[in-house]
Amino acid sequence: MPKVRVVCAHDCPDMCSLVADVEGDRVVRLQGDPEEAYTAGFACAKVNRDMETLHSPDRLRTPLRRTGPKGSGQFAPITWDEALDEITGRWKGIIATDGPMGILGYAYSAHQGHMNRRLVSGLFHALGASRMMLGTVCDTCCETAWDMTLGPVGGTDPQAVVHSDLVIAWGCDLMAVNVHFWALLEKVRKTGVKLVVIDPRRSQTAARADMHLPIKIGTDAALACGIAHILLRDGKIDRDYVAANTLGFERWAAEVLPNFPPERVAEITGLPVEDIETLAAMYGAAKSSLIRLGEGMTRLAKGGQALRAVVTLPALTGAYGREGGGALLLAAASMDFQFGVVAKPSGPESTRTVNHLALGEALEEMRDPPIRALFIAANNPAVTNPDVNRLRRALMREDLFTVVHDPFMTDTARYADIVLPAATYLETEDFYRSYGSYRMQWGPAAVAPQHQAMSNFHLAQALGQRMGLNDPVFSMTPREIMPLFFKGSTGIIADVDPATVFETPVKVTPLAAQEFRTPSGRLEIYSETLAAQGIPPMPVWEPDAVETADAARWPLRLLTAPGYFQAHTAYSASPFLRKREGDPCAILHPEEASRRGLSEGAKVKLFNDRGAVGLVLRVSDEVQPGVVLVPGQRPDAEAVSGTVNMLCDERRTDMGEGACYQSTFLDVAAWERAA
Repeated sequence: MPKVRVVCAHDCPDMCSLVADVEGDRVVRLQGDPEEAYTAGFACAKVNRDMETLHSPDRLRTPLRRTGPKGSGQFAPITWDEALDEITGRWKGIIATDGPMGILGYAYSAHQGHMNRRLVSGLFHALGASRMMLGTVCDTCCETAWDMTLGPVGGTDPQAVVHSDLVIAWGCDLMAVNVHFWALLEKVRKTGVKLVVIDPRRSQTAARADMHLPIKIGTDAALACGIAHILLRDGKIDRDYVAANTLGFERWAAEVLPNFPPERVAEITGLPVEDIETLAAMYGAAKSSLIRLGEGMTRLAKGGQALRAVVTLPALTGAYGREGGGALLLAAASMDFQFGVVAKPSGPESTRTVNHLALGEALEEMRDPPIRALFIAANNPAVTNPDVNRLRRALMREDLFTVVHDPFMTDTARYADIVLPAATYLETEDFYRSYGSYRMQWGPAAVAPQHQAMSNFHLAQALGQRMGLNDPVFSMTPREIMPLFFKGSTGIIADVDPATVFETPVKVTPLAAQEFRTPSGRLEIYSETLAAQGIPPMPVWEPDAVETADAARWPLRLLTAPGYFQAHTAYSASPFLRKREGDPCAILHPEEASRRGLSEGAKVKLFNDRGAVGLVLRVSDEVQPGVVLVPGQRPDAEAVSGTVNMLCDERRTDMGEGACYQSTFLDVAAWERAA
C-alpha cells in the first residue's frame, strides 16, 4: 500500500508530520510519522479521522450559484468557467465604478499552508482591494502584548522542556491544543519536574497537574503582579539579569507591585493566599522555569496587560537566560521567511483596512465606497466572529456579491452568491512552518482533489490571471515558489537549504537564551510605545468599567475553550468526532444549575442583550460558580439553536484590536420556559 508523508494543515501549534496510507484515490489511514522526532509516531484523535472529512459524502462537488434567498441554502450547479467568469466579471465592474476598495477578500486559518493561505491574500493585495486585518478574532492581542514586551521574536523552544525544572501551563489546555508538547512534558515529569496549571476550568490537563489554580476569568495580570510582589519581598529577583536585560523594573517595583500583596491578589483572583504563596515560592526556587502560554486569557478587555504581566515573570528570575527557561507563546516570529513573495506580490503599500472581528460592521457601515464584493476562503465567520447576528444580517445584503470557497456548505457559505468547492490539505501541496515549534516541512498531496475541488492556491492563480495580474507567482508552481521564502532570510533559518525541506522535516534551534527585539533591545517592563498610546506602560491589573457594569446586570460570565474532538467547525464533517464530542453544550457548576432548577441533559437558553442560543446542559464542577463554559465552535445545525458568538459583542482588547469573547456576561434558563 503506497504511503505518503503529508503535513497536518489544521490551525494547531504542533504541525504534525503524518503518514497517509493510500489505496487508489482514497486515503484509508492517517497516523503520525514515526521518523519525525516531535510528532513521535502519533497524531491527535481529531486528525486521525481526517480521511472521513476528505471522503465525506457532504463534500461540495461542483461550483454552485445561488437560486433562492440569501441564507436559504438554495443553489444550482455551474461549471468552473461559468463561476470564474461571473466572479471576475463582477469584480471588474466594481473596480470600474467604485475602484478596487469596493472588494474585500481573505483566507484565514483553516489551511495553514503558506501557499494556500497567503496567495489568496496576495491576490487582493495586488488588486489594491480593501484589506482584512486578520487574526483579531484570535491572536492579535496576545501577539501585540508579546511584541510590546519582548519584541517580534519567538519564545522558548518547546523541545527544550527537557532542560526545564518547572512548567506552568498558563491558560493553555495542553491535552486539547498541544498534545505533542504534552507527550514530551510527561516524560520530563517522570524525572520529578512539576506541572502547574493556571486555568479557570479544571481541564483534562489541569486534572493531571501537580497543582491547579482555578483563577477567576480576567484576573491573570493580578496573579502575575502578585507573584512578582512576593519574589521582590522574598529576595528572589535575579538582580544581575534584570539590570542587564530589562527596562523599567525599578519603577514597576516602586509604583505597581506594592499594590498587589497576596491578600489583595487572593481577593481579586479567587485563589487562596496559601496557593499564591506556594506558587510564588516554587517559581522563585526554579532556575529554568518554562511558562507555556495560551491565547484565551487575552481574549478580553484587558487581555494585553494580562500577557505582559505573565511574560515579565521569567525575566525576574533570570529564566529567560537559561536553556529550558522562559516563556512560549508562539515561535513563528524567529523564523524570518520572506512570505511577502506570495502575500504581497504587488499592489499599493497601504489601502483601506477592515478589522476581522468587525466584518459585520464594515459590511453595513463602510462607505466611499461601500464593500460590494466579499470573498472568503478557509474561514467560517458566520460562526467564529463575534456579534454573529450582525454579521449574518450584513451577509443578507442583496447588493453584496459574496463568494465562499470551502470543502463544505458551511453556515457562511449559505449566504454566498457563488460557492466554490475547496480542496483539503490532503489534496494540496504546500510549505508549512509551525507556529508552536521551530520546525518546517514540505507537504505533498496524498491524493488528487476529489470531485471538482480546487485548492486555494490554484484558485487564486486562476482569478489573478483572469484579472490581468502579471506577477510571476500567479503562474509559478508551489515547488518553484518555495525556495523564494528563504531568499534573503536571516537568523536561524539563514543556513537552511530549501532543497532539504523537500526531502525531510527540518528543525532549527533558537538561541538558548531568549532574544529581545524591542526598541531598547531589552525586555520592556516599561513601554514608551504603550505610554504614547495612552495605555498603562507597565503591566498592571485594573478592573474594566464595562465588565464591572455587565457583571452587575448578569450573573454568569462566558468561558470559551477548544473542544477535545470539535475544536472548531473544520472537524464537523466527521460523524465519529461529533459523536465523541457530544451535542453542543453549556457547562454549569452544580450550584448554578440547582439555583435555576436545571438538570444534566436539559435544553437550555443562554441569553443576554445581544441574543440567545440554545444548547444542551452539562453539570460539572470543572467550572467555578459564576461561569458558563461553552467548549468548541459548532455549526447551527448541531445545536438546539444558534451559535455562542451570537452573545459576544465587537469590543476591542486593550492591545491589538482583538476580540473580547471572555468579556461576555449572560444568564441561563430552561429552553422550554424561556421560549
